[in-house]
Amino acid sequence: MKERHPLWNFLPSSVVVPLATLGPLGQLKAPGTWGSVAAIPLYAVFFAHLLPVPFLLLNVLLLYLAVLVCGEAEVRLGLRDPGRIVLDEFAAFPLCFLGFTFPASTIGAPWILGGFLLFRLFDIAKPFWISRLQRLPGGWGVVADDVAAAVATNLVLQLIALFFFSHG
Repeated sequence: MKERHPLWNFLPSSVVVPLATLGPLGQLKAPGTWGSVAAIPLYAVFFAHLLPVPFLLLNVLLLYLAVLVCGEAEVRLGLRDPGRIVLDEFAAFPLCFLGFTFPASTIGAPWILGGFLLFRLFDIAKPFWISRLQRLPGGWGVVADDVAAAVATNLVLQLIALFFFSHG
């Protein structure tokens, strides 16, 4: 078994698990959807106005923290990728919009809604090779499939934008 970082000895389960479940959101019906809904304001406030490089750096940091917390929450809960862990959806969702510069306003709202729906579709259906990523160990397996769903969503949105803006 891999040795855990000593920091985890100081953080009680009453901190780790609520971080991974985003408090009560992980207890709701369709928790992954609620974790994604919670990520919409995260995107609008912290990511929507960033250039691609700072956007990616901030998101990579958030994703790495999600890997650590989700992996430890799995250990604390004694379950492999339980549905109530939603920090993975929350952290991956902004990637759906990497490279887009629309504001989270009336112009951006249809794109955000479309990205949300595509992200949920890819996260639930796990097409292509996305489902295989869940086999990665620990928090990597919890987060990687959501990152892949976000990247797939981004690619579809980029294609839609290319079509609409090149034919407009």
